Amino acid sequence: MKPQVLTSEQFVPRPRDEVFAFFARPENLGTITPPWLDFQVLTPSPVPMHQGAIIDYVIRLGALPTRWRTMITSHDPPFRFVDEQLSGPYSFWHHTHEFVEKEGGTLIRDQVLYVVPMGALGALVAGPLIRRRLDAIFAHRRRVIGARFGAGAVIDHAPPMP
Repeated sequence: MKPQVLTSEQFVPRPRDEVFAFFARPENLGTITPPWLDFQVLTPSPVPMHQGAIIDYVIRLGALPTRWRTMITSHDPPFRFVDEQLSGPYSFWHHTHEFVEKEGGTLIRDQVLYVVPMGALGALVAGPLIRRRLDAIFAHRRRVIGARFGAGAVIDHAPPMP
């Protein structure tokens, strides 16, 4: 299956080093994740952020808690890092976090490549629901990040839902 692409950008009026430092602490993921996911980092704190780091989480998908394990496959402070799913709810998950220094602040750019589980049937049946949930998760993130770092412009580049 060809991966779906979700891209989100948000400008915040804070220095790149400060913004990257916030995102480089996996413990802060709970702050920007919607409460309805009951998100928890299972890896003991402090979680070291470096290439090869493995981070375990639990999230709630519907009524079921789901374990999710990712690996940091690229770590280039303060410019970007990439996490990839080792096990979890998707058939494939590759999330690039970029931090671009702009006049007056930082552009946060997220690009997620993902494949829903269960092949073509999963894409047909669950794909639209999963996309709406991901859009809602990233909308929540943008609101929280905007409040945390100062409101900024939001640019979504999501392709049309299938």
